[in-house]
Amino acid sequence: MDLRLLGSVDARHAGAVVEVGPDRQRCVLVALVADANRVISAEELIDRVWGENLPLRCRGTLRTYLSRLRQVLDPDAEIGRRAGGYLLTIDPLAVDLHRFRALVRRASATERDADALALLDEALGLWRGEAFAGLDTPWINTLRDAVAAERRSAELDRIDLRLRLGDHNTLAAELSGQVAERPLDERLAGQYMLALYRAGRQADALLHYGEVRRRLGDALGADPTPQLAALHRQILAADPALRLTHTAAPPAGLAWRPVPRQLPPAPGRLSGRRRELARIDEVLSGGGPGTIAIISGVGGVGKTWLVLHWAHRNAHRFPDGQLFVDLRGFAPDGEPMRTELAVRAFLDALGVGPDRIPLDPPAQVGMYRSLVADRQLLVVLDNARDSRQVVRLLPGGSGCSVLVTSRDRLPGLITGHGARPLTLTGLPDTDARQLLVDRLGVRRVDAEPDAVAELIGYCAGLPLALAIIAGRAIVDPGPRLRTWAAQIGDTATRLTALNAGDELASLTAALSWSSAALDPAEARAFQLLGFAAGADIGLPAAAALLGESDGRATARLRALHRMSLLDEHVAGRWRMHDLVRLHASDAARCHRGEDERFAALHRLTGHHVHAAAAADRLLDPHRPAIALAAADCHDGRHAFADEAAALAYFTAELDGLLAIQRQAAEVGLLPAVWQLAWGLSTFTCRQGRRQDLLTAWQLGLAAARELGDAHAELLACHQLGRAHTELGQHAEAVAHLDHALTLAERAGDPVGQSYVLLTLARTWQVHGDGHRAVEHAERSLRVLDGVAEANPVWLSRVLNAVGWYLAQLGRFEPAAAHCLAALDIYRTHPDRNAEADTLDSLGFIAHGAGRYAEALDWYRQALNLLRETGDTSGEADTLDRTAGSLAALGEPREAERTWQQALSHYQDQGRAEDADRVQRELDQLAVPVAD
Repeated sequence: MDLRLLGSVDARHAGAVVEVGPDRQRCVLVALVADANRVISAEELIDRVWGENLPLRCRGTLRTYLSRLRQVLDPDAEIGRRAGGYLLTIDPLAVDLHRFRALVRRASATERDADALALLDEALGLWRGEAFAGLDTPWINTLRDAVAAERRSAELDRIDLRLRLGDHNTLAAELSGQVAERPLDERLAGQYMLALYRAGRQADALLHYGEVRRRLGDALGADPTPQLAALHRQILAADPALRLTHTAAPPAGLAWRPVPRQLPPAPGRLSGRRRELARIDEVLSGGGPGTIAIISGVGGVGKTWLVLHWAHRNAHRFPDGQLFVDLRGFAPDGEPMRTELAVRAFLDALGVGPDRIPLDPPAQVGMYRSLVADRQLLVVLDNARDSRQVVRLLPGGSGCSVLVTSRDRLPGLITGHGARPLTLTGLPDTDARQLLVDRLGVRRVDAEPDAVAELIGYCAGLPLALAIIAGRAIVDPGPRLRTWAAQIGDTATRLTALNAGDELASLTAALSWSSAALDPAEARAFQLLGFAAGADIGLPAAAALLGESDGRATARLRALHRMSLLDEHVAGRWRMHDLVRLHASDAARCHRGEDERFAALHRLTGHHVHAAAAADRLLDPHRPAIALAAADCHDGRHAFADEAAALAYFTAELDGLLAIQRQAAEVGLLPAVWQLAWGLSTFTCRQGRRQDLLTAWQLGLAAARELGDAHAELLACHQLGRAHTELGQHAEAVAHLDHALTLAERAGDPVGQSYVLLTLARTWQVHGDGHRAVEHAERSLRVLDGVAEANPVWLSRVLNAVGWYLAQLGRFEPAAAHCLAALDIYRTHPDRNAEADTLDSLGFIAHGAGRYAEALDWYRQALNLLRETGDTSGEADTLDRTAGSLAALGEPREAERTWQQALSHYQDQGRAEDADRVQRELDQLAVPVAD
């Protein structure tokens, strides 16, 4: 029989402690096993099992548990009744706790260090987790703490033996994680100092003593023990007594197995990453085959840093050691490590002599897996190129766990071997700031908060970039952080500034190792995607940019995503990390000729010109069309199923369209500049994006004038006047609109004149001159004589406008006549957005005439149409007026709710004056207190 008290590997080896039933029954067995072959009184057993929480008839319950235990225990373990109590008769070596203690005692009495080390390895190898896992009574908790202390003492004894046997180099790396976790353990501190000293790191040993002394003083107000202080003096004086005088090999015939400790030194303090550390804990917590975690991400995001931090913090969970190999998958020389070399390195670490290693690579893999099959090992495979490089290095043992880092997402390991992925992204701002604090100190960081915020923004959360800046500030502490922020503020030189002059501390080098692994088609896609403006891109636009079919473009995007150079942040939309984009853009300038770059941007802007025009036609089908050049790509990319799809296009693409328009202006794609502004006009107006409308048409006007295109200039001046009007910039609005009107008159374009005149009416109304507003609106109506039948929808819009401006002057009867005439046209010529405006006007007229219930009916009809068309700007105004009618009807609660909705829209749209006005209405509204 094999009873496991010190944790278990799995159900097959768990022993009776797991299989005997409920926790209280397990507590009875532990109470007996802990004192095997000794009589324990019933009172003592009851106290051990229940403490003060005694059940009714506890003696009867105890007898029931004992009876059940007799049925499940093997014949060689017997529970007997004795005078005064109960006795478990069992071979002590059948219990892992007693076997552990016996091995520790033997190790203590053994003269040869190698023999003693082998005994302690065997003793500590019995541990498979927490002692008495899952049980919770006062007596068991006390015993658990005592046994844990015995384990810790044995671990420290084992370190002493390894130091005497000359294993100081491995220990110098291995103990760094332990001292970080147990900063006040002076015995461990002394062992670490001695290992450092013997490894030739005297200065590090002395520095660690200073750190321990400071921590003891801060935490306990105490000095180091005389023993630790004496060791410090010996190290300071390079006392010859500290030298290793002999080494010893394991005795012949002893089954001694090396315990590899190959982890590189623990990195510095890890800033943030709590969620990621918890995720690795979750994946690797259960052990067993298939416990493989893949940590992927772009170069410089901190994959190895995270993995080493976790591995050192959890080294105690792998008593049989840790194997580590840098597979050089993205090494600067472009030569990944051959798998057979990694396997041979592992065999060497596992104690296999060169003469025993098979010549056949598959046989080497078999030997490696055989050696680790029954061990609890952590295998760290760093910087893997692809899944094939990793597969042969996977152990088969149920106690082994594997951590893989790669810039490739390694889908083959996920699908074929059940690996669990974790993709690292940049640090959030709070963690990025903490990284700078950890390296530069809180005073220096707090002294320049604005510069720190800029540095964090420029580095975009990439730990390597932040570390490089911090390192430069440490090496050269003279300049203020503002100076460093200024150096990397220019995107043209940012990557150069993030180069510390060392290949291992160069962001450009780290990123280039990723892009060097791409095939030519993927590299071209990477460079062109980085060169194109816009924060992200959809598939149709990417296909146009690359000049490829959707299928081929998808393959390129997926390849870059797999290599962590591109992120699908929402379904169907792809973006690059800011610093990766800079690297890609630089690479495009180096490797893609000017003609190729221009052609790619021409395809991209052409795609969006046609797509925006198609989407705009769905939003406003009665708006006069403009002539577009033939598309360079097939029309299917410009098709939208309905108005909702058009709205979705603009919502996703707006910021990117504005960026692409700026880039088109820079490279001289002038027709696209004003045509993109045209395509954006309806959406930006309806969404209240007034500044965006203004910026787009400022570029559009410059392009139109450079082209000498009078019609485009007319459109630009008209839209600029419209934007300036909505922004409250009256003089600028009138200047642009007067010029647009002149251009329309010269062109003999009555419809164009009508459009401009109606916008002038709006301009004067916003300026507070209602009479001039009516004058321009009526003039807009008159110039349509003779052409109204060709454009009935525009006629209805002008009729509504005349009615609206008349209503502003209190002339409600003629106002209603004009608006009802407009509404009648919509019955045969539907235009939902214009109809909504007319319904809103009729609501305003009814309200002005004191017919508040009728006003609400008009307003609610208008709101339904405005919401269908996505006109949030018009919706805000109608909600505002609806609330006024509700208040007039004596419904303050509904009025308050409706004004709150309008206020939210106004705030989102940056309409500060409207928001302030509505807030005053809310402040004055008397809402009754609920009962």
